[in-house]
Amino acid sequence: MNAPVDVSFFARAAKPITSYRKYWAHRFGPAPFLPTSRKEMEALGWDSCDIVLVTGDAYIDHPSFGMAVIGRVLEGQGFRVGILSQPDWHSADPFKALGKPNLFWAVTAGNMDSMINRYTADRKLRSDDAYTPGEEAGKRPDRAAIVYSQRCREAYKDVPIVLGGIEGSLRRIAHFDYWSEKVRHSIVLDSKCDLLLYGNAERAIVEVAHRLAAREPVENITDVRGTAFVRRSTPEGWSEIDSTSVDTPGRVEEHVSPYMTIADQAKAKGQSCAKEEGADAGAAQALQFVPNPRVRLNRERTVIRLPSYEAVRSDPVLYAHANRVLHLETNPGNARALVQAHGERDVWLNAPPIPLTTAEMDHVFDLPYARAPHPSYGKAKIPAWEMIRFSVNIMRGCFGGCTFCSITEHEGRIIQSRSEESILHEIEEIRDKVEGFTGVVSDLGGPTANMYRLGCRSPEIEAACRKPSCVFPGICQNLHTDHGPLVQIYRKARALKGIKKILIGSGVRYDLAVQSPEYVKELVQHHVGGYLKIAPEHTEPGPLSKMMKPGIGSYDKFKQMFERYSAEAGKEQYLIPYFIAAHPGTSDEDMMNLALWLKRNGFRADQVQAFYPSPMATATAMYHTGKNPLRKVTRDSEGVDIVRGERRRRLHKAFLRYHDPNNWPLLREALKAMGRADLIGNGKHHLVPTFQPATDGSYCSPRRKNSTAPAPAKGRILTQHTGLPPRVTGAAKPARKAK
Repeated sequence: MNAPVDVSFFARAAKPITSYRKYWAHRFGPAPFLPTSRKEMEALGWDSCDIVLVTGDAYIDHPSFGMAVIGRVLEGQGFRVGILSQPDWHSADPFKALGKPNLFWAVTAGNMDSMINRYTADRKLRSDDAYTPGEEAGKRPDRAAIVYSQRCREAYKDVPIVLGGIEGSLRRIAHFDYWSEKVRHSIVLDSKCDLLLYGNAERAIVEVAHRLAAREPVENITDVRGTAFVRRSTPEGWSEIDSTSVDTPGRVEEHVSPYMTIADQAKAKGQSCAKEEGADAGAAQALQFVPNPRVRLNRERTVIRLPSYEAVRSDPVLYAHANRVLHLETNPGNARALVQAHGERDVWLNAPPIPLTTAEMDHVFDLPYARAPHPSYGKAKIPAWEMIRFSVNIMRGCFGGCTFCSITEHEGRIIQSRSEESILHEIEEIRDKVEGFTGVVSDLGGPTANMYRLGCRSPEIEAACRKPSCVFPGICQNLHTDHGPLVQIYRKARALKGIKKILIGSGVRYDLAVQSPEYVKELVQHHVGGYLKIAPEHTEPGPLSKMMKPGIGSYDKFKQMFERYSAEAGKEQYLIPYFIAAHPGTSDEDMMNLALWLKRNGFRADQVQAFYPSPMATATAMYHTGKNPLRKVTRDSEGVDIVRGERRRRLHKAFLRYHDPNNWPLLREALKAMGRADLIGNGKHHLVPTFQPATDGSYCSPRRKNSTAPAPAKGRILTQHTGLPPRVTGAAKPARKAK
C-alpha cells in the first residue's frame, strides 16, 4: 500500500519556505558556525547581525537542536544570524555582545523547558545539565524565556522580541505552574515579547523575518499562523464565539441579561418577585434573540473566547474546560483562533502552523550544519550531544496523544517525514564528517521510532478530524499503518558503505508495530543492540485510560513477536519496559497490581519515573483540577484520583521498586492498610518479605549511577536498567586480581 500523499495536508496551502526572495546579505554565504562573538563576526566580514538568537543551551550546530535549526533556516534565507548561548542573565551587558540586531531578537529557553531542566519531579534542584558543557548546573535561570526576554529589552529597548521554543509553546495561555502551585499568566504577558511562535516555527519565523526586513511594524504582524500576541479587542471582520458553545463546562454563574425584568431574573432562579406579580404580562416579557440559520460563520475568521485568566485561576472546572477546548483546536486543518482575556488585555492565538511538506523537511535538514559543538567548548563533554551525535531524525510529530507528553502540544499530531534521499545523505554525512564515528548509527527515529510516513488515508478526513489521538482507544480505521517505507529505509541505510549497524533508540509504539509483522521482524533481527526500550507506562486500565495508552495486551502481543523473531535470528535480546508512578487516575491498588506484574515477569526497575506535570498537558489539567478533560467537563463530571503529597508519591514510586529494602517498611504499612497483608511474606508469591536487613546498601542516585549494588545472579533477574544478562561481545575475560 502506498504512503499517504503529503504534497498538501490541508485545503489552505501554505507558502513554501523556500519560495522567498533571499535577503541581500546572502552574498556573505553560510558561516562555518553561527558567530557567538564580535571576533567571529569580523572574520565573516559582518558589521552587524540582522537577527540575534538567545538560547539556554550550549550551541551545538546540529539539526537536533532547535536554535541551530532556526539559525540555519534564517541564514538560508539570506540573513546574518548570531547566537548568544547561555548568556549571563544577571545584567543586560552580555546581551550586547553582538551589538544591536537590525531586525529582531529570537529568544528560547532551549530544547527543554527550563523548569523541567533544572528541577526533578519532586521539585529538587538537579545536580547537572545535559545541555551544558561539563554538565554544569545553574547556567540558565528559572523561567529562562521570561528572563532572557527582559534582558533583551533592557539591552536594546526598540528591537522586537520574538519568543519561541517548547517553553513558550507550553505556556501560550494561562497555565498551571507545578513549581509554584498556581495558575500563571500566558508567557506572552510575562515575557513582554512582541510575538510568540509556538510549535515548530520554521514557517512562521521565515515569514516574520521577511516582513520585518521589509520594514513592516511588528505590531501589524497579526495574521501569521502559529503565533500569539496581545491585542485590545477583536478586529473588524472577525466573528467571536464563546468557548461554551464548543464544549459546555456545566453550571456557571451567568451574566444577567440587561433585557430581563426583575421578575424574569427572579423566575430564572426559581423565585418570584412580589413587585411584578399581577403586572401586565406583556410589560414583563424579556426580549429574545435567536441565531439566524442563514448566517454561517467563516471558520478562518472565527475566534473562540476562552474563559479569562481570572476565571480559570479561581475555578478549576473552567480551567479544565479551557484546556479541553485548546486541545480540540489543534488540528491545523480545522482549528480556529483562540483568545483569552488577562484583565484589560487579550492574548490572541492564531491557528496552529501548517506542517512542513517532505520537500521543506529535506530543505531544513540538508542545510550546512557543522554537526558539532561550537569550538569554544573545547573537549568539554555535553551529554545531550553525546546522545545524538550519531543519530538521525527522520520525522516529526506524534498522533499518539499521550496526556502526560508535550510532543503533540509542540510538534503537532501530523507526521512530517523526510525523503529517503535526505535521510541516507545525512547518514553519509555522519560517516564522513563526524569525529569518532565507528560505523554504528545510534538511532533512526524521532518522537517515536515507527510513525515514519504514517497518517490518515484521506486528506479530507484528516483536515476535518478533531480526535485527540489516532490510536486511542483503538487504532483509527482511517489511519494508514503500513510500515513498508520504514522497512525500506532500514534496509537501504544498513547497506551503505561503512555502516556496520543501525540501532533504533527512539521508543517503539508497539500497538502500531504489531500491525506490521514484517516491520517487527526487521527491527528485532537487525536493529536491536541487545535491549529495546518501549513504554507501556502501566498495566491497569484505570491509569491507562487517563494516559490514553493501549492496554497491556498490546505489550504482550509485541513481546511474543519480539521473542519469536529474536529466537529465529539466534539472538538473546530483551525488552526494557518503562512505567510511570503517581500519574493522575492511579490508585494505590493500581500500583500494587503493577508491582505484582513486575515481580511475576522478573523486572526490577532501577530508575523510577514519577509523573511530572508539565504546563498545558492534559494530565496536568487533571492533576490541577481533579477533572478529566478527555470528556466533556461539567461540575458533576468524572473525578480523577490525584496522587498528591510527598508520602503518597513516595509510596507509588516504592511499588515500582518493590525489591528495594529501603521501601519495604513503607510498603508493609500500605499493604496492611489496603487489606493485602497476604502479600507480606517470604514466599515467591509475596511482594515484600517479613524481615528487614539492618543495612542494605542497595540504591544509588538514579541521576548518577542508575545501579543497584548487590549484583543479581547471571541470567536470573531482568531489570529496567541494570542486572540484565550481559551481552556477548566477544571481549576477552578480565584477568583475575592478584592475591
